[in-house]
Amino acid sequence: MRGASADALAALTEELGPAKGLVPTIKGWASKLTGATGHAEEDEGSLDARMAEDLFGVADVLRREPSLRRTVTDVSIAAEAKAGLARQIFERALAPESMDLVASAVSRRWAASRDLADSLEYLGVVCVLRSAESRGEADALEDELFGFGQIVADNPDLRDALSDPARSTDDKRRLIEDLLAGRATAATVRLAQESVAGTHRTVALAVEAYQKIVAEHRNRLVATVRVARELSEQDSARLANALERQYGRPVHVNVMIDPGVIGGIRVEIGDDVIDGTVSSRLDDARRQLAG
Repeated sequence: MRGASADALAALTEELGPAKGLVPTIKGWASKLTGATGHAEEDEGSLDARMAEDLFGVADVLRREPSLRRTVTDVSIAAEAKAGLARQIFERALAPESMDLVASAVSRRWAASRDLADSLEYLGVVCVLRSAESRGEADALEDELFGFGQIVADNPDLRDALSDPARSTDDKRRLIEDLLAGRATAATVRLAQESVAGTHRTVALAVEAYQKIVAEHRNRLVATVRVARELSEQDSARLANALERQYGRPVHVNVMIDPGVIGGIRVEIGDDVIDGTVSSRLDDARRQLAG
């Protein structure tokens, strides 16, 4: 996002403030907006999890209703009027904290109308992360998101099922629930389910975007490490510490097993690539011989 949209998202992120803590259980609120299945009920005790569902739901409505989206982002309409309209439509379905944030969002200037829904989705991901942090599961969320992305990338049948336009979003979410039940935290399941909402071109791109948001809000860099064999915990920790010293920030290491590297290690972190694999050295040797 650029210009006014970037400024609006930054301000809304500030408005979220610290983690929201716990609220009483409210049955059925998630299905009002998104129809999400699975782990929503067990997260109902957390206001951050509730706000995530609310924000995802409002973003979904705005994407499905272009006339509403255009109205609440129209710069010629007074901010108070747009906030009032949002309250008329959503107030009975949202937590008060969610409603206040949505009202603030529609009151702001947006460079493009789609940026409003995208920003609410972004804030929803932040709320899922904060819910995971309150349970001490933020590290697991990062690891599991990466793992889910790898499962999708490595399984064409699953990838096709999750991208099939003939299948409903609810059906795809149930498929993810069945796949991850007992294998991932509630936060991971929820973001995996959100990845099939159709707001990104593919599930893989959605998961990648969520990983970046989580890392950004944990003030961490993400390193993708390709090796021929699994790293031990000690080796992984040593690598993370070395990268942290080099970049001056904590680094979360995602390890990919790739027999093609033969030996050594390849690290991708941001735009940087550190390639110390045997395969790359062999390629260099072949080029030199060919030259």
